[in-house]
Formats: sequence, C-alpha cells, structure tokens
Amino acid sequence: MDRIVFLDRDGTIGGGRTVQYPNEFTLYPFTLDCIRLLKETGYYVFAFTNQPGISRGEVKAESFKQELVSFGFDATYLCPHTAEEGCSCRKPSTGLLERAAKEHQIDLKNSVVIGDRWSDMVAARQAGCLCILVQTGAGREAMRKYRHKWVHMQADYTAKNLKHAVNWLLDK
Repeated sequence: MDRIVFLDRDGTIGGGRTVQYPNEFTLYPFTLDCIRLLKETGYYVFAFTNQPGISRGEVKAESFKQELVSFGFDATYLCPHTAEEGCSCRKPSTGLLERAAKEHQIDLKNSVVIGDRWSDMVAARQAGCLCILVQTGAGREAMRKYRHKWVHMQADYTAKNLKHAVNWLLDK
C-alpha cells in the first residue's frame, strides 16, 4: 500500500469549524465524488481525526467509524482524547499517522494529508507527508490566527476546498 491520502473530518470533508457528531454531520456536496475519484486513481483514502467527545462520554467511537466507512473511507484513525490528556495520537502529534503506517506498511513520505487546521499541517510535516491545507472549516484561521503554531512550516499547497485539493494532487 503506497498511495495513501489521509483526510481530516471536520472542516475538510464537511461540517464547519466545530465538531459535529454523527447524524448531525453534513458532507460538502463534492466530498463523495472526491473520495471516489481518489480511489479510482489508485489511492487508498484514510480518515484521521481528533474527536475528544469520545473520552468525555458524549459519543461512541464506533459511531464515527461507521459514519466514515459509509462515506467510503478505507480505514479510520480517531484520537478520542482531549488536549489535556496528553496522548501521543492527538494531532498535531503524529501518532495516528504512525499507527496507520505500521498497520498498513505505509511509507509516510509517499503519503498525503489534506486538512483544515494547523494541527493537520504540523502532523503531516513532522511525519514527512505532503500536506495540503484547505480553506474550508478552520482553514483561514490556520493561515491567520494560528499561523504562529506552524510558522516554520509551509503547506505544499493551499486549496479553496477538498475538490481543489484533490484536483491539484491528481494534476501534480
């Protein structure tokens, strides 16, 4: 398995700047086509997302996993912890990416991360992945309000949305 795209959930494939739980979450109109196109061109598509509501007991991890699989994801990687728990899987840490790499024999240097937050970009860069920032969700905040958190890094590409990110990647 050598062509992997990791997609963040909230703000990247749908929703907005805040977490929306399954059954409340709305995909962007182009998301399913983007996932399908990536898969048709030989990519595996993995979800990777921070979901602290799981550890707070507000929602079950299985609800997220079922939802993401129903969207067409090949694998799902969830961090259930809050920032205060100090785990190694919560983005901007690379734990989710490293776990996927180990489980699927992935070379992360040949992988792509598409996300809307600074934490997605930092995790991607630290893991050696190509990183694409989308300006949906919290993407504009990542460029302005939170730029100091990743000032020594650049996204490989900044896209208007997931559709533009996928088109850029496939044209690259």
